[in-house]
Amino acid sequence: MNRKTFLKKTAGAVVVALPVYALLSCSGDDSANGDPDLDPDQADCLANGANATSISSNHGHTLLVSKADIDAGAEKSYSIKGTSGHGHEIIVSASNFNKLKNKEQVNIESSTDSSHKHTVTVACA
Repeated sequence: MNRKTFLKKTAGAVVVALPVYALLSCSGDDSANGDPDLDPDQADCLANGANATSISSNHGHTLLVSKADIDAGAEKSYSIKGTSGHGHEIIVSASNFNKLKNKEQVNIESSTDSSHKHTVTVACA
């Protein structure tokens, strides 16, 4: 095999391998840093803030929302990078904050990064 053929085959393998790697690294785990089994009657966003109780296909992402942010209720962007090797952003809208104040959970889709995105379930802590 000559150098030109080798380079073409190597480049082709990389083009195929990167998307496959991204998909495989984002499989399976929907866990997050919040307690999905917390009794909703005990949860209080205005007293404790909120966090992610579920992040679809999670691989190290986390989210914490302060009680001050919930009280303010103004739309805000959050990074959910956590221990993942890449970041995503979610935007919590004023409407989402109103739901959290009323102890309702919200589902928010993250930005796309590394060829994928996540659905983040945010609930009171």
